[in-house]
Amino acid sequence: MTGRRNYRAAGSFTVTIRPLQKPEVTAGSSLGRMAVEKQLVGDLVASSRGEMLTAMTDIAGSAAYVAIERVSGVLQGRRGSFVFQHSGTMTHGVQRLSITVVPDSGVDKLAGIDGSFIINIVDGQHFYEFDYSLPAEPA
Repeated sequence: MTGRRNYRAAGSFTVTIRPLQKPEVTAGSSLGRMAVEKQLVGDLVASSRGEMLTAMTDIAGSAAYVAIERVSGVLQGRRGSFVFQHSGTMTHGVQRLSITVVPDSGVDKLAGIDGSFIINIVDGQHFYEFDYSLPAEPA
């Protein structure tokens, strides 16, 4: 059988962010570079590592970031890894976030993965929903 199958995974994660260099501060903004590490549980049991570039403004609640993150682990019984691309902006506290799988970045049992990842923060805890597709496994 050929084709793709669509799935939804959900769970939670913890994240550690640390600066990789001192921020570059100028009038109106500061630029930063951070290391990001996550531990994910739920339908995706994995760890991830990546780097993030940030831009903070003098206006509270307005900022932006981009990041690349490699995720390695087990996604609903399939072991492998893939890469996420992040792009986020916040305008006066209103967030717009896009996190997608980098095309053709999946390996092992996650080869061919495609999808988008949503983060929800509730009472300081991080939750995710991951809508993704994979090639159908041979019978």
